[in-house]
Amino acid sequence: MKFNPADQIQDLQYFGEFGGVNPSISDSSTYTFLSAKTMFDTFEGNADGCYLYSRHSSPSNLYLGEALAAMEGTETANVAASGMGAITPVLLQLCNAGDHIVSSRTIYGGTYAFLKNFTPKLGIATSFVDITKLDVVEKAITENTKVLYCESVSNPLLEVADIKGLAALAKKYDLKLVVDNTFSPLSISPAKLGADIVCHSLTKFINGSSDTVGGVVCGTQEFINDLRNVNDGACMLLGATMDSLRAASVLKNLRTLHIRIKQHSYNAMYLASKFEKEGLKTVYPGLASHPSHKLFSSMMNAEYGFGGMLTLDVGSLEKANELMELMQHNNLGYLAVSLGFYKTLFSAPGSSTSSEIPEEEQKEMGLSDGLIRFSIGLDNDIERTFQMMKTCMKEVGVL
Repeated sequence: MKFNPADQIQDLQYFGEFGGVNPSISDSSTYTFLSAKTMFDTFEGNADGCYLYSRHSSPSNLYLGEALAAMEGTETANVAASGMGAITPVLLQLCNAGDHIVSSRTIYGGTYAFLKNFTPKLGIATSFVDITKLDVVEKAITENTKVLYCESVSNPLLEVADIKGLAALAKKYDLKLVVDNTFSPLSISPAKLGADIVCHSLTKFINGSSDTVGGVVCGTQEFINDLRNVNDGACMLLGATMDSLRAASVLKNLRTLHIRIKQHSYNAMYLASKFEKEGLKTVYPGLASHPSHKLFSSMMNAEYGFGGMLTLDVGSLEKANELMELMQHNNLGYLAVSLGFYKTLFSAPGSSTSSEIPEEEQKEMGLSDGLIRFSIGLDNDIERTFQMMKTCMKEVGVL
């Protein structure tokens, strides 16, 4: 049968301690042992099913990790306190001083800053390339390269990575392909396309209510065990542990992800089509005009659509700010960073979520001052939303 990520989540069933339909929350930081030997074995990683200390793991975190691994089709997963708390340990676990990473040039600003400014202090170098050109990616690989890093759909330019092509390169040169799938949960399943490790910021679509931050690493049991190792595991030692109460909350929200993603995608497709017809410079993977529309279509789980993210270029930062302020005033959404909320969020990434990227590099990659990134919400009447947005655009002179 064809892999369906929502079915994988649905098929997981947990009972609470007293028969509850939600699993019990493990509100403890440390756990008891019936024997000293079991405690020793657990420290050594040889006591399956025993809990040591919640920085290492907890039942609530493991429930959430199991569900996310099922969604991505990996052996297991480890949840973390933020998206960056998931991404950074992965890269540090895979690389040592003297190693090299080939990364997409358009990635989340925090990840870019980590690779550009922080990892060089540890002797880890990164080459930033146009991830859509496999020949350019291959030329950047050196004998010291250990990781290919990309986002399924890039932040904020919505460039689409050829995950199968990148996976073939990773296999050819014995590299690990790490994919951040935050923008496209359910729509794209990177592990099924050959990715070794899949990360998410749970803060965004997966949680969906903008009330917590979280992250996850999905991969093999061996790699997740390495991350959790008490002696040299980056997740264990860096300590970005998700709180059990938050893990339980995210797990509940995960159950409705398939419904929400379908509505996000439907609404974004509707607005993108309308904006493009109005003559606005619109980027959305669902549009035939998107350079990677066919690639996305070939990789996607079709019923979940092309995602909830789109961009408009309105010409200048001044116009972008004026339009966003007016849309917020008219209750069309919020002038705010992040994504995946039930209300539409909009921001000018060049001066917000991608501000860590130097201006000259922003220009080189096509990130213009007038670019607005939209995370389209769950609006019931999207035609009404479009008409209200169009009125705002006319008022500020964008249309």
